[in-house]
Order: sequence, then structure tokens, then C-alpha cells
Amino acid sequence: MLFCFSGIVLNHADLFAGVDISRALLPAEYRYSQWNRGLLRGTMKWRDKTLIYGNAGIWTKNKGTDTIADFNSGLPKGADHRNIRGMVCMANGFPLAISQHHLYGLNKRGVWEKIDIPKDRGERLSDIAQQGDSLIITGRSYVYLSRYPYHVFRKITLKKAGGDKGKVSLFRTIWLLHGGALFGMAGKLFVDVVGLIFLFLSISGLYYTFVPRSHSLFGTRIKANMIKWHSNIGWTFMLFLLLLTITGWMLRPPALIAIASVKIPPIPFSTMDSDNPWNDCLRSLRYDEDKGDWLLCTSDGFYALHHLDDTPQREKVQPPVSVMGINVEQKDRRHRWLIGSFTGLYVWDRTHQQITDYFTHQKARPISGMPIGNHAISGFSSDLSHKGMAVDYNKGNTLFPMPNTMVSQPMSLRNVCIEVHTGRIFTFLGKSSLLYIFLMGIACMWCLWSGRKILKRNSN
Repeated sequence: MLFCFSGIVLNHADLFAGVDISRALLPAEYRYSQWNRGLLRGTMKWRDKTLIYGNAGIWTKNKGTDTIADFNSGLPKGADHRNIRGMVCMANGFPLAISQHHLYGLNKRGVWEKIDIPKDRGERLSDIAQQGDSLIITGRSYVYLSRYPYHVFRKITLKKAGGDKGKVSLFRTIWLLHGGALFGMAGKLFVDVVGLIFLFLSISGLYYTFVPRSHSLFGTRIKANMIKWHSNIGWTFMLFLLLLTITGWMLRPPALIAIASVKIPPIPFSTMDSDNPWNDCLRSLRYDEDKGDWLLCTSDGFYALHHLDDTPQREKVQPPVSVMGINVEQKDRRHRWLIGSFTGLYVWDRTHQQITDYFTHQKARPISGMPIGNHAISGFSSDLSHKGMAVDYNKGNTLFPMPNTMVSQPMSLRNVCIEVHTGRIFTFLGKSSLLYIFLMGIACMWCLWSGRKILKRNSN
């Protein structure tokens, strides 16, 4: 039943974007501690302040003090709207910030105002960067370029990468199929119906199993009709119930490991079958002044191009990045790239084609198995500590104290539903919660198969 309710909310997350849940109502592990859980994704120097941004919006630290102040005036209410992905300060001192949905600029009154971008409805934004007076916004499918005063944006479709065979991610395909988005809104609504059928089967199965046998004619009829509808609906939609179960089962370890890097041809007429070779694949675009080229990060790895209209060429040596996406991408004091994700934090010297682990200083090794390393990196700051401050998603970082007032910053209903849907909300399971979906998927398939066998036996 929890799968059904949370899945329907996730399928229509935009409708619930303004709904938050207090972390005080969630298990203690969900309260912020030492800037963990994405509270600090990055920082930026601006005037005499350090701006701190992440899942709870933007906060300021004044120079010479540890006082943290709210800097979210003008941003929409709701944790989902305040999930800030990146910030830049343009050459004219104009600070800009992006959430997953909008670009914001700070006006003279210190209030954030939305700046319109000609993006497709539903396209999420993933990165913001600058090159001189040029502003570059990276969406999941397109790049948007603007120059001062940043009122007009040019939408750019990047060329197909060299050697691209036109295949798409199997993981992404199954992800979209599981929620129905692979076939647009019609697909989502159909999966909603299948979810409601699962809900009915769960409730009717519990009723039939645990409600005592009634000695009245009315009670007997209710139970008979309940099992009749349970059997007929379950049998009619068996294929779709199994499909929903199996696709969800494959999106978490250990099944996820088998499909994470697999490529397949796009399913015809689906949302993955697009003329845009980078449909839902882009993650960031940064200019590398030392190499004199653009470094493009995608769900399929890193590419380089000298001009935005060039053909992207895949980098021969690449740092490991988790299938869950990149969280840190910036230069260190020696002009080397710091690349962080849930697989760890790596130092990438593109000039000498060398990649080392940030913590061990050893040569980076290819990641195999689970998509989460010893250091699940969710943020980094070079402004709060002279050594650099890497933030672990679970442990945070103790180099800079976090105010107690931020412990219970709200969590969006969408994120709560993700935690419920994946089983991570059951924190008492510890690390074994990683196997929750695997075990529950097997249990669901067993219930469907055994129910079919019982129905067939009874009908004979």
C-alpha cells in the first residue's frame, strides 16, 4: 500500500511541489547534521559574504563570523522549489542561482526574482556556469546561452557525440517505463490505475485473510464478492502487475548493477525516441580555461568540445561518477578538476590524464558493484576551510559548524515519497535497506504467482 500511495505522488510530483513534511516527524536519521543530506551542495564568495546553497535554499555567512542567515527572500515556498543546484556571480557582480525548475537573479533590494528561460515544459535544469560575460544554463536536454543583461536566451541542441550509435540507457528506459512516463501523460495515468489495482488487491487480500468468517448472509456475501473481484481483477491485469513489479525491482541493487551501464535502441514512439541525441542526458557544461575547451558532463560520461557547435568527443580518461549523478565539479588551487558523486571524490588532471582519489591520493580504480562508495559525496566548499571541505551525504563534515536551527529544515513530500518508495525510510533495517526492494519485489511476484495458481486450482 505504501508503494501505491508514494508511487502516485511521485508520478505527479509537480502537483505536490509546495507540500513539505517536517523532519521532526521522520526518523532521526533524516534530520540535518553537519551539513549532510545535501544541505550544503556548494558555496560562492559574494562581496563580504559566503553564500551557501543546497537542498534548503541559500544561506549567508558574513566574513569573520560563523553566523548563518537566511537568504531565500523571493524564492517560492516549498523545499522542492528551493533545491538550489548551482550559483555564479557574473563579471558585473550580479549573482544568479538555479533550482531544478527555474533561474533566479538577485535584485537591488536583495530579493530573488525569476528569470524566464525558453525551456520545454518538464525539462529540469542541472547546472549553471559562466565564461566571461556569457551565462550558460545546462538543462537535461538542451543548453541555454545568454549575455548581459541576461534577458534573452538562445536554446542550443548539441551535436551527436563522435561514435554515438544512437542507443539509450537501459536503466533510464526501465525507470521511465516503471512510472509510465516512457509514454507521456497517458502512460503515467495508466500506471496510476495499475497502482490503484495493486492497492485494491492488497486491501481485499488482507480483508479476506484476516477478517473472521461471518455467520450472517450479508457478511458472507461481502467476503464472497471481495474474493471474486480480487481474483478477476488480479487475473485480468496480471501482465501489467508483473511488469510494474519487475521494472521497480530492477531499479535498485543488486539488479541495478546488472543494467546500470547497458545501452539499448530507443523504444519507437516513446519519450526516449527523440531527435535530440542528448535527450535527458546532459548534466553540466563548464569551460576549462587550462585546456581551452568545454567539458561536457552527461549521464554517459564526459566529453570535450572546443566550440558549442562542435562534435563532442569522449574523454579517453574519465573519473568514476555514480549512476545517481554528479554533485561536485570545480577546480582546485592547482587547476585540477574535483569530481564528486556518491562513488567518491576524485582529482582529475586533464592535462596529464591522471585521476587520483581525493582522500587516499592513490590512483583511481574503476568502480564495480554498488553505486555508492566509502565516501558518498554530496557537496564541496573551498570557501569555508582553507583545506577544502568535502561533505559526505551521510556524515556531513565537521570543519564548519552547522547551526542547530537548520536541523529540522522541511523535506518535500516528493522526497519523503522517494524514501518510502525505495524503503530507505525504514532506517531500523540499517544497511540491509539496500536489499528492501529486491526482497519486496520477490515477495510481490510470489503473491501474484501463488494467487494465480490458487485461482486456477479453485476454478478446476
